[in-house]
Amino acid sequence: MWDDFVEELSENNHVLCIDLLGHGKTNCLGYIHSMETMAEAVYSVIDELKINDVSCIGHSMGGYVALALAELKPNLIKNLCLMNSTFEADDNERLILRARAAQMATENYEALVRMSFTNLFAPNSKEKFKDDFEKALAIGLKTSQQGFIAAHKGMAIRPDRFETFANITGKKVIIIGEKDTIYNQELVLQKVKDTTIKIELFSGGHMSYIENKKELSYFINHFNEK
Repeated sequence: MWDDFVEELSENNHVLCIDLLGHGKTNCLGYIHSMETMAEAVYSVIDELKINDVSCIGHSMGGYVALALAELKPNLIKNLCLMNSTFEADDNERLILRARAAQMATENYEALVRMSFTNLFAPNSKEKFKDDFEKALAIGLKTSQQGFIAAHKGMAIRPDRFETFANITGKKVIIIGEKDTIYNQELVLQKVKDTTIKIELFSGGHMSYIENKKELSYFINHFNEK
């Protein structure tokens, strides 16, 4: 998902993109991938490369993992951006949807992935960004059934990490897509009011790296500046 950004970012940064457990080229470790377990896997890569501090941008589940990493290693993350993500735990409605998705994944996995993926985009984005949509969907369909289910079960048990996010001493930013229906935007905006957490509002849905590529590129290039 970061392919279109890496070359430009690498001009002034050491860029590290990690496939999370059960995704891309990273295998599954079990039938439930908690955000803490994923964070430990991410840290093992960072530690192996002898990197002492990072500015982290996590999209959706990647944001949950970044928060778990910030809790695991408080001095590691210098700046943190939650892109189309949140510090909140799942509410009851989201828990029901996750349980339903995990069950559906055992019955008709490809249809579920196609439906779930489409629902992440703002209306008309599927056609407007057709090539990027099809490319990303093809990659998503390569995710194993076990990886999908393990991730959903892991996301369902994650705690609220507002305090972890608020306590980061560097930049703290949440990117929100105006047409993103995955999160309760009003609740997030209310909770970050009067804090040092900043909000970046984009016009698209949940997939800012496709729907708002130009704006995101500009943001990322300035995110790590002092």
